[in-house]
Amino acid sequence: MSGRAYSVDTVVTEERGQWVVEIVVLFDDEVVRKRISVHRTERLARIHADVIKRAAERDIGGGPLRNG
Repeated sequence: MSGRAYSVDTVVTEERGQWVVEIVVLFDDEVVRKRISVHRTERLARIHADVIKRAAERDIGGGPLRNG
């Protein structure tokens, strides 16, 4: 990884009856996708994904996008 991160997103997918949270970060020259956690319910996975995304957006300086 080199350079500044420009964008971050989280992805929630089902895998063998559990819910996986992954983070996707866009850099100048690459896209990095990493598994963050596994949860028993989709609801908990989505809550965790939202918290991770908000924290990562603060770290890259972009902050969450506002609607409207």
